[in-house]
Amino acid sequence: MLIIEFIKSLLLGIVEGVTEWLPISSTGHMILFNAFTNTTDGFLTTDVYLYVIQLGAILAIVTLYFKKLNPFSPSKTKEEKSDTWQMWFKVIVACLPAAVIGLLLNDFMENFENPYVISAALIIYGILFIIIEKTSKTASVSGINKLTYKKAVLIGLFQVLSIIPGTSRSGSTILGAMILGCSRETASEFSFFLAIPVMFGVSFLKLVTNDYIMSSAEWGLLITGMITAYIVSMLAVKFLMNYVKKHDFKAFGYYRIILGAIVILSALFKFI
Repeated sequence: MLIIEFIKSLLLGIVEGVTEWLPISSTGHMILFNAFTNTTDGFLTTDVYLYVIQLGAILAIVTLYFKKLNPFSPSKTKEEKSDTWQMWFKVIVACLPAAVIGLLLNDFMENFENPYVISAALIIYGILFIIIEKTSKTASVSGINKLTYKKAVLIGLFQVLSIIPGTSRSGSTILGAMILGCSRETASEFSFFLAIPVMFGVSFLKLVTNDYIMSSAEWGLLITGMITAYIVSMLAVKFLMNYVKKHDFKAFGYYRIILGAIVILSALFKFI
């Protein structure tokens, strides 16, 4: 049975690594994964596991963008260091809405975590991605250094929408940034960087405030999931950044619509 749990943790790490960064909703995928693997209880369903596994995904962003994120890099000029600090200030400002509104409404919104709300969010945002791509004009913001603090705050407000189950944190921030005139690459990168303080903070709080005492086997399961999420996140982020250089987000919009239909049909036929 323990071997099966490790296999599930490995698979959950893959799901986390892919869905955390692509705008396709980790919640919808987790529901289907749990349904098909009959995972309804146990350590892999606890908040400690599901939130802390995200550290692996975040560390992938830190690894890939370490130089860009590091304001102390000796290879940077004084101007580049100043731009890096400005970028971090924009990230912090953009995280404030999620820190305030998100924390206040998070417990309340958990009441809506059901297949029907999730499928609706998947489909609605899928349609929005298609509409935005079909009506979008030339991006006016091509680089985080050109992003104003006002737009950073507005993107942060879009991030708050991710508390609606099925929305996707990356999906809401990327969509919001594009609506505000950001290029696909800028929207994606800023979405990645927004996740760092938010997900580090949530994972840390879950570790220090939860009274769940993990066994050595459960630590093993958690580390397995984190390492897998780290490796898969590296691949997923590289894929997305290469993809958006040549393509738009319509494919992800269609994918969300199909996934939403699968979720709602699975609920109607009692598969989940």
